[in-house]
Amino acid sequence: MSLRLVEMLIPAEDQDAAEKMLEEESAVLDFWYDWVSKKQVLVKIIVSVEKSQMILDKLGEKFSHHSNFRLLLFEIKATYPIFENEEEEEKEEKISGISREELYASVSDQTDFTKYYVLLIAVSSIVAALGVLRNDIAIIIGAMVIAPLFGPNIALSLATTLADYDLARRAMRANFFGILLAFCLSIFIGVVMNVDPTTSQIVSRSTFSLGDIVLALAAGIAGAIAFTRSLLEPLIGVMVALALLPALVTAGILFGAGYTMLSLSAFTLFLINLICINLSGVVTFFLQGIKPRQWWEADKAKKASHQAIAIWVTLLAVLVLVIIYTQWL
Repeated sequence: MSLRLVEMLIPAEDQDAAEKMLEEESAVLDFWYDWVSKKQVLVKIIVSVEKSQMILDKLGEKFSHHSNFRLLLFEIKATYPIFENEEEEEKEEKISGISREELYASVSDQTDFTKYYVLLIAVSSIVAALGVLRNDIAIIIGAMVIAPLFGPNIALSLATTLADYDLARRAMRANFFGILLAFCLSIFIGVVMNVDPTTSQIVSRSTFSLGDIVLALAAGIAGAIAFTRSLLEPLIGVMVALALLPALVTAGILFGAGYTMLSLSAFTLFLINLICINLSGVVTFFLQGIKPRQWWEADKAKKASHQAIAIWVTLLAVLVLVIIYTQWL
């Protein structure tokens, strides 16, 4: 089973209270403590990943009023001797895995608008554009893997679920400028290079159907689950399946080459993927019970989630009508 190490810094006078609490807590697999100073104790606790959120909440509720209180969470790669999981035979596998704090830290990193983020957007856009123009799917897949556009959208979904406006602001900023940069670079490439709109890679990304919505929703759910389970391999597959960047780059290339209507179709496919990522992300996080620690924040987050779901569903419904209308023409 996956394990986590929780380190808690508390005043020395709370050592007995912490020890009593941890001895009575069945979710704690083991614990010990070190003296940091005469006034501070560092308590180290081993828990399963499924129970880490519960332990963090209980510890925070009981000891966080101290000014020098601190909780740290670490992933345990291996331990010896191996802990026996007494519930292994009877427990049901849970979708939600890592704690809220661990998930937040992982997703929050995806919103950093740094020079490396800009460089990755630029490089992946150029690679995707060349792959589309050369009609080479292998090059396009490579661009999908290195493109960092999926992260800010998942971060926006989590921010909505937690009603975290600071995270939402950072996610939207990274998303907006990333999309703008990729689109502008693609327009420039479309202007200076020869574009054949009949190639299969351009045709496949300038047409859309209801099946694209189903695919995007399924991939978005898989992506959200991959983040909550801290799984890298499924996440790479999700990035390839969603194909956010190739559709956006194709729209830019076609627009730069003067194929305005085809560009609009490719951009519509990009919007389908974008909307489905956010909708499936919010729904998945909400159904997994991911919410703020405090009850008044949880109530606000629940309302924000309902509002966001309503907005994304409305936008998706508009696109469904567009798809149905274009298929009738």
